[in-house]
Amino acid sequence: MDLGLTGKRALVLGSSRGLGAAVARTLAREGATVIAAARSVQDTKAWIAAEAPDVAVRLSAHVLDLSDRASVDALADAVLAQAGVDILVNNSGGPPPGAAAEIALDLWQTQFAAMAGHLFHLSGRLLPPMLARGWGRIITIASSGIEQPIPNLALSNGLRMAVLGWSKTLAAEVAPKGVTVNLVLPGRIHTDRVDQLDQATATKQGKSRDDVAKASQAAIPMGRYGRPEEFADAVAFLASERAGYITGTKLRVDGGMIRGV
Repeated sequence: MDLGLTGKRALVLGSSRGLGAAVARTLAREGATVIAAARSVQDTKAWIAAEAPDVAVRLSAHVLDLSDRASVDALADAVLAQAGVDILVNNSGGPPPGAAAEIALDLWQTQFAAMAGHLFHLSGRLLPPMLARGWGRIITIASSGIEQPIPNLALSNGLRMAVLGWSKTLAAEVAPKGVTVNLVLPGRIHTDRVDQLDQATATKQGKSRDDVAKASQAAIPMGRYGRPEEFADAVAFLASERAGYITGTKLRVDGGMIRGV
């Protein structure tokens, strides 16, 4: 299936590793020109260098610190100077674990800026060229915690809901202009982040990380963690020409982990 991504320009946030890197790589392999933005430009450049030359030429690394408004605006300025992008993949990474009653107000506020507020701001700045062209895709990587709260991840559970409300509202506003807005909800996709969460659980429960991972995988109907490439394929479809009538939705990529329909 031709996804119609050849010649499209994409910006993928949080793309030095994990889900962001997988999405950036997949979009480039499908023919898009991709700006991979993250705090660690060196890590981004390292995986770009490992790609085939015909793919690497469509990838570029750009610095971005989502906790810093000036860094967000600098990226927006650079992208808009080149006529903007057709596809924006918002990806903020995950906050530290913690129980809802134990998180200080300052941490709620700083994490809101990095995980929600600055994503909203960047999207708003990059939206006008999409509207002018009558075509655009805004896709935000969220979490299955939107559907079912994840224990000990109160920050993520709470702040992702703000992203959901914003996405649903924006989707209705820009749909008449040919711009779609969707969420993709990863379940347990095997990245460094999942290993860190498993280790945090293991430490809290006095178990080994392997034992925690095995128990977690046993609770997933497919019996395993997902691969980053499987998640990236779902994002690429929503970014494609083929997904032009899909907007205001949330797509779970979780191996059946969430049992609700």
